[in-house]
Amino acid sequence: MIRVLVADDEPLIRAGIRMILTSADDIDVVAEARDGREAVETARSTAVDVALLDIQMPVMDGLTALAEMGRAAPGVRVLILTTFGERENVLRALGHGGAGFLLKDSAPQELIHAVRAAAAGNAYLSPAATRHVVDTLASPAATARGEEARRRLSALTERELQVLALLGEGLSNADAGARLHMSEATVKTYVSRILTKLDCDNRVQAALLARDAGLEPAGG
Repeated sequence: MIRVLVADDEPLIRAGIRMILTSADDIDVVAEARDGREAVETARSTAVDVALLDIQMPVMDGLTALAEMGRAAPGVRVLILTTFGERENVLRALGHGGAGFLLKDSAPQELIHAVRAAAAGNAYLSPAATRHVVDTLASPAATARGEEARRRLSALTERELQVLALLGEGLSNADAGARLHMSEATVKTYVSRILTKLDCDNRVQAALLARDAGLEPAGG
């Protein structure tokens, strides 16, 4: 079983997340917290695999709790839940080792998938969050920045560039596979190669490089 901690200051939100997650046979919500400080203390004292932290909480916000949890309970994988994707919040979440960034209006199955991915040691950014983050972070690239991005992308094959272009649009592996007539597993392999070649920690960083380089999907 994947043991989950849910931290949100709104009881109805916690109840809704609990209901969604416990509908999966392999997930159990073992603890809840009303603020970031309580979440950190709970993670320290309770056996937890994955923590879902809201950003806006009293006493201690979710991003500060993420950083604290990295020291107090380093084995816990943290997913950040939010209704927005502002630059500072996203960069802090990624910088402090967050395992994923989800918008609160994500589909129930997406939340379950994110928890499973985090528990397996994988980073997860939902397609909706990726699109939102990329649109927020990607300002018109300066000439030097664009040239640097194009230089890094020159290491990719034509097929890898096609996959990366779709990442830049925020598509999931399954949707990218459908567009390129490849299996989801094959796209996942390509994404792994792309991140390695570009020295990116996650698909959002790769998507930003694609935007900086002016890379667009074929026909886009």
